[in-house]
Amino acid sequence: MTGIGKIFILIGVVCIIIGIIMSFIGRLPGDIVFKKGNTTVYFPIVTSIVVSIVLSLILFLFNKFR
Repeated sequence: MTGIGKIFILIGVVCIIIGIIMSFIGRLPGDIVFKKGNTTVYFPIVTSIVVSIVLSLILFLFNKFR
């Protein structure tokens, strides 16, 4: 497989991962939402952890194939 083929595969995997993450943002169990009257405060704790893990894996794979 040529270098350009690996880059296209990596771009495709990254796009799929980003799409999966975007579909779950705001709906993960563990994200904290406080609603009182007209005020809503949102703490995306679990979402932040998941995004951090995914970005770490992407960067690891990127460095491995470099």
